[in-house]
Amino acid sequence: MKFIQALVSLTALSLVLVNNVSPQASASTPNPSNVQGEAIVVETALQPGENRITFRSEGEEMAGILYLPATYRNGDKLPAVVVTGSWTTVKEQMAGLYARKLAEQGYAALAFDFRYFGESGGNPRNYESPVAKIRDIQNAVTYLQTVDAVDAQRIGGLGICASAGYMAVAVSQDSRIQSFVAIAPWLHDSSLVEVIYGGASGVAARVEAGRAARRNFEQTGTVEYVPAISTTDENAAMFGEFDYYLNPERGAIAQWGNQFAVMSWVEWLTFSAMPQASQINVPTLFVHSREAAIPAGAEQFFANVSAPKNFVWLPGTQFDFYDQEPTVNQAVQAAVSHLNHSL
Repeated sequence: MKFIQALVSLTALSLVLVNNVSPQASASTPNPSNVQGEAIVVETALQPGENRITFRSEGEEMAGILYLPATYRNGDKLPAVVVTGSWTTVKEQMAGLYARKLAEQGYAALAFDFRYFGESGGNPRNYESPVAKIRDIQNAVTYLQTVDAVDAQRIGGLGICASAGYMAVAVSQDSRIQSFVAIAPWLHDSSLVEVIYGGASGVAARVEAGRAARRNFEQTGTVEYVPAISTTDENAAMFGEFDYYLNPERGAIAQWGNQFAVMSWVEWLTFSAMPQASQINVPTLFVHSREAAIPAGAEQFFANVSAPKNFVWLPGTQFDFYDQEPTVNQAVQAAVSHLNHSL
């Protein structure tokens, strides 16, 4: 089944979804009782606007941009937000856009390249690892707690699309994250995965391809890649006419490599944040659209959150939430209202 056809059909889903996580996903999801940070690099002389920073996550140097308000002055202690974008993306795409807009509203906002992506370290490159990304988020929080401009007790997390799932797990495990925002959240379980990727046989084929690619990497050091997005290669991670990723004026920027390590399929297809919904105990906001990707998954997750919560429905497609006004501005307005009351 073509990815674009699957997305169209999924927006109309109204069935009750079954929470079903494979043993592989459960076994690989980190669940530390105490989240500990690492040695970090703390930049000094922070300025209003963009500040290029580095920190460490499990031995790898991470590259980020810390956005501060234009009104920032030395000595200010600001509420802060870790902002993360869709799968395969880099900090200069939707994460950076939302971080900049949050800074305009008075927040210290951090967008960073996850391990294996962009300017951050780690091999193989362009490897989509939910487990690694969850730890990277937690280590980003550790970094923010060392920044003089940040109030260490007022840190929230905002995840867009796929990283909403990663952020959800991080929030459920890390008591330092005091507020949670999910923008156009992509939250799948095994039932949705089968709908999206051509049924049980389609999922099994991708998982086996991922395992074979992992074995080859371990034996030879060679990484097998497919495009992250393509209109001609049906093996791409996303196959279809998705303008955001194809248009240089939008997401097809030089910093983004448009690559997907085939070994990523194993973790991606067996990962689900669904079991963590009941473990979230901080104020939670979901912003989504009936026209966007898998709203039924977001509704299922949201229903199981017992903390104070709010769901805002907006018009717009999935990709409108990445860079299109007024959708982005409406989403940011909702996020700021939530954060102002929860941080």
